[in-house]
Amino acid sequence: MQIVSVPAEAMVDPALNLTSIVERHASDTSNPVLYRWQMSPGNWQDIHAHQFHDMVVSVAKGLIAHGVKPGDRIGIMSRTRFEWALIDFAIWYAGAISVPIYETNAPAQVAWALSHSEAQAIFVENDNLVQITDKAHKFHPLNIKNRWVIENGDLDALITAGLDVSDAELEVARTHAHADSLATIVYTSGTTGKPKGCALTHGNFLNLSLNTRIVEPEIANPHNSSLIFLPLAHVLARFIQVLALDSGVVVGHSPTIKNLAADLDSFKPTMLLVVPRVFEKIYEGALAKAARGGTINKNLFKRAVKVAIAWSEAKVSGQLPFKLAAQYALYDKLVYTKLRAAMGGKLRYAVCGGGPLSPRLNHFYHAVGVRVVEGYGLTETCAPIAAGRISNFQIGAIGPLLPGSQGRLAEDGELELRGIGVMKEYYKNPAENAQSFTDDGWFKSGDLARFDDQGLLKIVGRKKEIIVTAGGKNVIPGTAENHLRTSPLVSQAMLVGDQKPFIAALVTLDPDTLPDQLEHLGLPRSLSIPEAAVHPAVRAAIQRIIDEANQLVSRAEAIREFRIMGKDLTEADGYLTPSQKLKRAKILQDFSAYVDDIYSRVSESANNKLERLQSYAEQASDRLQEFKTEKTEKLHDLKVEATERLEEFKGQAAEKLSQHQPARATPSDKERTYPDGKEHVRGDSENNKKLHESLRKNRSS
Repeated sequence: MQIVSVPAEAMVDPALNLTSIVERHASDTSNPVLYRWQMSPGNWQDIHAHQFHDMVVSVAKGLIAHGVKPGDRIGIMSRTRFEWALIDFAIWYAGAISVPIYETNAPAQVAWALSHSEAQAIFVENDNLVQITDKAHKFHPLNIKNRWVIENGDLDALITAGLDVSDAELEVARTHAHADSLATIVYTSGTTGKPKGCALTHGNFLNLSLNTRIVEPEIANPHNSSLIFLPLAHVLARFIQVLALDSGVVVGHSPTIKNLAADLDSFKPTMLLVVPRVFEKIYEGALAKAARGGTINKNLFKRAVKVAIAWSEAKVSGQLPFKLAAQYALYDKLVYTKLRAAMGGKLRYAVCGGGPLSPRLNHFYHAVGVRVVEGYGLTETCAPIAAGRISNFQIGAIGPLLPGSQGRLAEDGELELRGIGVMKEYYKNPAENAQSFTDDGWFKSGDLARFDDQGLLKIVGRKKEIIVTAGGKNVIPGTAENHLRTSPLVSQAMLVGDQKPFIAALVTLDPDTLPDQLEHLGLPRSLSIPEAAVHPAVRAAIQRIIDEANQLVSRAEAIREFRIMGKDLTEADGYLTPSQKLKRAKILQDFSAYVDDIYSRVSESANNKLERLQSYAEQASDRLQEFKTEKTEKLHDLKVEATERLEEFKGQAAEKLSQHQPARATPSDKERTYPDGKEHVRGDSENNKKLHESLRKNRSS
């Protein structure tokens, strides 16, 4: 069994917890800027270290005043905003445990998280989420004693309530937890089944942050700034927020991706945390914008993309031809500078997690000026357990394990993990713990992977997502799906074909780019998604994209059929996780009609072919029987004819023979006439000898 182990570079003091980061910054006399709080669109207010410390302390005292005790669980349900970070650290200062909840969760999901974690209080962003939590009571009995609404001024009320709590009382609560203590219960987004609560400790975050800072100094650098727009309920965004604070990276928050372009322009980050779909959408948007500018602009952009990818491949390999460098310089002025400006103008690094970014797009962004470091991790590993290095930049593999981490491959290729970031357990779930951990303590990731000779990790696919065709071929859907999503026409794509004769795809159209794409195809911009989904020109365009994707996979993995669905797959409708992963089981369940249509038509076609073959076989059998009968009759006639002709020939031969022979006398019993014309007496041996001698001489002469 292959095992890769990377020792930790350093470990934090076991007595510390996450509040030690804020305490360290508070003692810094330079009082650096830690956050920029967006007070209104485009208006960012600097929050210095001392100010942030005071705000956290004030809210924490308010929690204590409301009866919060060390070990209590408190929910946070809000979009990504500065107050999220403030509340998170205030909960830890009070010695409590935070329970993040996605603001997009349904009442039943909210009820499960609050009930299962035994939360006693919750912060919600606004009145809409108040209604969601009110409905949650119908699904599970809850023990929520306090609920604070961020946008209703409840933080100010908390601060006022905590004025009488002493610093000493707060310090007792703050120092109650240590590195091995539970810091947060993060519920998995749940692509299948009921969400599981991952019990992550203060040490998971602290040690992972410390070792990441050591090996990624270019990213974990106080000269950097980062705009976080992914949900902070997702562990990756949460870890990056801790890492940024630990490193002194200035952080801003963008509550909705719809405002991302404007927030990038005003905040101007040097570093971003993204999931692949974000970079795919930026690329698609740039391509669509170029297409709107006419054929010349579109062709210019496509040429710029080809040059960008070629330049990056050459740059990474260390061999950059002069001609390619000159082409790159030209397109940098014409195209790449505009793309950099669209991302704020200062972006240099990006951390991409939640799924693989296609090497093609990674090369493209590298040429634009953004080094995309891919990371791999799970909620259960406190986000990253492996990541690429800026100092050893590579494309096509994730990178080595982070210090303090171990990985090994089971017999079936599943990646098993152990290390400083791996959770203690699934909270209150012994059955799942027994199933998810090996007897010797390794966590089963559920991902198929491999390590190369340099120890770089490559994720092959999700074990549960493998499609096994009727012919026994194992198909990992990610390669084709990722390529399809790079098209500006496509929003989502999902391969199907488990226990079926071939692979097919369900495709949705991108509502944001659809009007431009329709115009490009010569169709009215006003076509709705259901109308466009059945239009032959749109189907032909999707087929061309599928043909491209099929070039990347084997024949058995190629997409043979597809259906364009009449609606998009969204997180709001429950078909995507907050990190934009497909909830495959739910999609298959709700859209089974599309799948049934694909394979029922194939079955119908196969049955028709079988019926035709059977008909052909019956016709062939009849013809063969007719042929046999005809041949039998002909053979009989030929036999009769041959017999008659043989008898006729024999008669003719006998007649001719008799004409050439002399007449014979009828010999008596004692005499016979011989060829010498003499009569001889039968039994006369001497005469017989003379006769034979005479015949012999005649033959000789």
